[in-house]
Amino acid sequence: MKAFRYAAPLCAVLALYGCDMESLDLGGHAPSSGPVAFSDLPGWQDDPLEEALPVFLEDCHKIQSLPADSTLGGEGAAYPDRQVGDWVAACTAARAVPTGDRAAARAFFQTWFVPYRVPPGTRADGMLFTGYYEPEIRGSLHRGGIYQTPVYRRPPDLVREHDGQGNTVTGRLQGGQVVPYWTRAQIDQGVLEHKKLELLWLADPVDLFFLQIQGAGRVRLPDERVIRLGFDGLNGQPYVPLGRVMVAQGLLRAEDVSMASIRSWLEANPSGAMAMMEQNPNYVFFRELGQGDTQAGAPGALGVPLTPGRSMAVDRHFIALGTPVWVEAQVPVAGHATRWNRLVFAQDLGTDIKGPDRADLYMGWGPEAAQTAGNLRSGGQMIVLVPRNASAGHDDDKHETRADAQ
Repeated sequence: MKAFRYAAPLCAVLALYGCDMESLDLGGHAPSSGPVAFSDLPGWQDDPLEEALPVFLEDCHKIQSLPADSTLGGEGAAYPDRQVGDWVAACTAARAVPTGDRAAARAFFQTWFVPYRVPPGTRADGMLFTGYYEPEIRGSLHRGGIYQTPVYRRPPDLVREHDGQGNTVTGRLQGGQVVPYWTRAQIDQGVLEHKKLELLWLADPVDLFFLQIQGAGRVRLPDERVIRLGFDGLNGQPYVPLGRVMVAQGLLRAEDVSMASIRSWLEANPSGAMAMMEQNPNYVFFRELGQGDTQAGAPGALGVPLTPGRSMAVDRHFIALGTPVWVEAQVPVAGHATRWNRLVFAQDLGTDIKGPDRADLYMGWGPEAAQTAGNLRSGGQMIVLVPRNASAGHDDDKHETRADAQ
């Protein structure tokens, strides 16, 4: 889909693990896929959907700027495929819903969408939710003193081309051929120096590593100004989860792997930290984002700003970008696992988010978001809301869910 740019590897903590761990049990086994009634969604009546409606309107603004026959994804799903044209009626109706009216917002979603349970995937332990956020770190626009770690913008020689077999190859041109781009180790050793690619400088290479894992972040300058950074490309090298490497080397136990434990090891072992991080050859480049709305998240794959608690990264093959998704999970709030039933929107992608049973919930920025995202690992369920004109033929379900709106 050329209409969308490729998103950041907005990876959850699982990207650090590289291994499966037991997920939280919400009770019982996940029901089979297929249409369901809104009355079957736990907590549906309690979610403040007047807060979700503006997020949907942002999606509509982007989606309706595309050709009507553009495919938004969901080709591998058991529910109907969606194209841009399928959203026109719902988007038009959404603009007429009174702002801040909870009952009207709920009636809108129930009138214009049909809930479909996401089919089970191949994970042995079922659905897995993780979290991601935008770290805030210290940096400078100029190299000097403690600020010696560069944050690079996308190099002009980084190319993405099709290989003629339906695959996209990322690398650099050499002798008319696309060859692998420089690895993390080669970049750390200075292969990109003197090319004027530095956006700014950080005090700690570990900060850069975790900034790249999250795919976006905020850098606070010495004068307290904040520079917002967004994803602008990958070097195309494979992603190697550092947690897996540390477990294999006996440095951490599998059950102890987390963002916090990995960072603690790197900070406690400065002489070996760089070599350890270079076990992952994958490297992320950034661009500076506009400073207009500091309360907006970084743009996701759909091209709209992410909203804390209302945006998530999905596998586009199973869930189309822009889709409203009812999420049932457990999220750590102030250190306690809290049942979390709410409407979230598929606005992002992630290199580690594969299959219909994986999703990454966006938690925002700041210390609280970092703590929540870093500790979020939950089982649960997802129900996608399909535009009614894309679900033609399900008359019984249409009757039932319209009744829910009464």
